[in-house]
Amino acid sequence: MNIPFIEKIRSDIPNQLLEKIPAKFACRYKVLPIKEENGTITVVISEPFDIHIIDDIRLMLNCRIKVFKSSEKEVQKALRKYYGIGAETIEQMADNERIAKEQYKVPEKDKVSPESVSEDASIAKLVNQIINDAFHNNATDIHFEPFEEDLIVRYRIDGVLHKISVPDIIKQFQNSIISRIKIMADMNIAEKRVPQDGRIKFRIGKEDIDLRVSTIPTLFGESIDLRILPRSHMMLGLEQLGLDEEYLKKIELLIKRPHGIILVTGPTGHGKTTTLYACLSKINSVDKKIITAEDPIEYQLKGVNQIQVHPKIGLTFANGLRSILRHDPDVIMVGEIRDFETSEIAIRSSLTGHLVFSTLHTNDASGAITRLIDMGIEPYLISSSIEAVLAQRLIRLLCKNCKKKYKPDKNILEKMGIDSKYSGPFYNVGPGCEECRNTGYKGRTGIFELLILDENLRNLILDRTSTNIIKQKAIASGMKTLRNNGWTKVIKGLTTVEEVMRVTQEEDMV
Repeated sequence: MNIPFIEKIRSDIPNQLLEKIPAKFACRYKVLPIKEENGTITVVISEPFDIHIIDDIRLMLNCRIKVFKSSEKEVQKALRKYYGIGAETIEQMADNERIAKEQYKVPEKDKVSPESVSEDASIAKLVNQIINDAFHNNATDIHFEPFEEDLIVRYRIDGVLHKISVPDIIKQFQNSIISRIKIMADMNIAEKRVPQDGRIKFRIGKEDIDLRVSTIPTLFGESIDLRILPRSHMMLGLEQLGLDEEYLKKIELLIKRPHGIILVTGPTGHGKTTTLYACLSKINSVDKKIITAEDPIEYQLKGVNQIQVHPKIGLTFANGLRSILRHDPDVIMVGEIRDFETSEIAIRSSLTGHLVFSTLHTNDASGAITRLIDMGIEPYLISSSIEAVLAQRLIRLLCKNCKKKYKPDKNILEKMGIDSKYSGPFYNVGPGCEECRNTGYKGRTGIFELLILDENLRNLILDRTSTNIIKQKAIASGMKTLRNNGWTKVIKGLTTVEEVMRVTQEEDMV
């Protein structure tokens, strides 16, 4: 039928051309202008055989048109890129607001605000579109950040923030968007002066996801973070975390011990809670009573008694832990050890025959020992209760579709402890593709540092030895550092040297 087919829509369409077709028209008919030449506009459309659509486009542009076809998926992706997510919804709301202001001739000070126009359904649609888009892009967080002249939307994908294309006029509807999210999260929409936390249950297709919502007041309005917690993704087994075979066997033995404390350390957002859930799922059985104290409960574990901590009403980790002990548990999980009181009760719980799991915010495994001493815990209690500390980071995986082979520098090979004669293969970041959003990376896995306390290390703790010496002794006893564990992922072709260096920068400082 003499209609050319375009597999990939080019990325240099001028704004003047895009302005000739309004967003709501472009999104409704799935059409995109891509070139203007000699009074003829070339458009890409997913349904070029619909004569009525072609006539409508010709009438709107009032000029000759040339039609190309592309897949609906490719056109939709290009529309999101050039017009922004929810562009047709925002444009419709702007039109509604303009019409409302024209209809109601009121004084300037009483003009109709965006919130007062009947736009609830459109705002709900826009928020849903953003959440859906973030989920399908495997984002872990959505950030709504208000500034003087902009409302910026960013996704955190594989641990890195990406600014998302949204129409500039979204700033007009900032308050409505924030209010909509707060209503969904059952927050107080009238209170804008203090931080608030909430939770949203959301359904995308056949999948249920939880959204953890947090607001903070900033200079130009409330900033909102939505943490996306897909239920299917949270329940990973120990085998899926990225542990190598040696570590996997050691951890499986550790979590079957009758008492003691097992700590997981690392920065926020690096999968500590996921690791704890994986450990609990592995030992969860009818003959074990498991109770957790969490803030917040990120995933509901079947057969496990979970307590949501509420510090405002006095239900802190420490108070929750005291009550847990009266319920005869076999295994206890404390979401996080933040203070002396919680750490002391957790340690005494382990000494009275309970297996305790918890997290700490430290850079490496040996740093957990020093942190507990700094909190005021006596070294003899730490020495007799801690069984192991697992430090972890998440590193980005190379995109399987576009990664390329390369030969590392000899100095890098020496740092990795590899003979310079070793030929690999080694892989580096490729040119980028659709699969990885042109970043060269897609997905993440864990790198780990497992410190198991033996008699020598326990004696060092009793002597209040510094973190560096404890770490050196542990390495001498066979412990692999985070960076060393990362090198094994590089050798397997899963990630890059630069990525391992990026997430283990504190080792350079040491």
